[in-house]
Amino acid sequence: MAARVPVLCRAASYTMARMEVKQARRRSSDPAAGARRSKDAVAGAAQLACVLEASAEKPGNITPRHDFADTSYEDMLRSAIALGPELGRAAERGVGDTVLAAVRATRRVAGANTNLGIALLLTPLARAALLGGTLRRRAEEVLRALTLDDARAAYAAIRTAGAGGLDEPVEQDVRAAPTMGLRDAMATAADRDSVAAEYANGYAVTFELGLPALAGALDEGLGPRSASVELYLALLAAVPDTLVARKRGRRAAERVSADAARVLAAGGVRGDAGQAALQAFDASLRRDGNALNPGTTADLVTAVLFVALLEGLL
Repeated sequence: MAARVPVLCRAASYTMARMEVKQARRRSSDPAAGARRSKDAVAGAAQLACVLEASAEKPGNITPRHDFADTSYEDMLRSAIALGPELGRAAERGVGDTVLAAVRATRRVAGANTNLGIALLLTPLARAALLGGTLRRRAEEVLRALTLDDARAAYAAIRTAGAGGLDEPVEQDVRAAPTMGLRDAMATAADRDSVAAEYANGYAVTFELGLPALAGALDEGLGPRSASVELYLALLAAVPDTLVARKRGRRAAERVSADAARVLAAGGVRGDAGQAALQAFDASLRRDGNALNPGTTADLVTAVLFVALLEGLL
């Protein structure tokens, strides 16, 4: 079994996380809630979002009870800690450069691609939070300002991370030099990658589907980890996972989404029937070497949690 993360590192991470939750709740009742967030606030929110996502027992993903052959739960925690400071600097450099810095920091502590999608999703949001103003509106401004240099750096990050499922040649292939700005390049991939789609549509899934689902779960008394699992199921049921689609085809991704919908209908994290359906779903996704891991959906969960922390909902 992989060695555990040093106790002091985990203690420091969770202490910061608790402080960020308290600060976020104060902001939720503050008329100046759209003010610029500090570097430490953004870094801490990113770390906590990553830790909560990894710690929730989401079907088919790495969790405290389930490692993958090349990646452990401890790798996810190390990656969360490493990611935070880079996102705290997102206002000081371009989006692409921040994504690349985050991936490089992660590669120093984890041997596999643990958070490329998370880095891509969280970086524009982190920059928006640091610049201040209404988060989604500012994020849209950040996305509109993306350049060819951002695309070059983001492509380098994708290659550095060693992302899987990118074997087929496509328009604006990351193995070649980009010829357009990062948002336009992402738009060419929006139909086959949900992370790219969030760049193209201004975080529609994060803000319009994910955030209301999480808020509803929390309002109904679910704790953060259970609410994260319910959020994951809601996103997966509504949006077929594009990592599954790349690895096993669109029909397989649609079957996984239909199964997630059935788990929700059975109760999901709520009640014995839901829990039984959840466990059966989890087992089905872990067959064949975790080939049906809905990893892109997990990245979207992290983006929603990050926004919720920045906005004082969590």
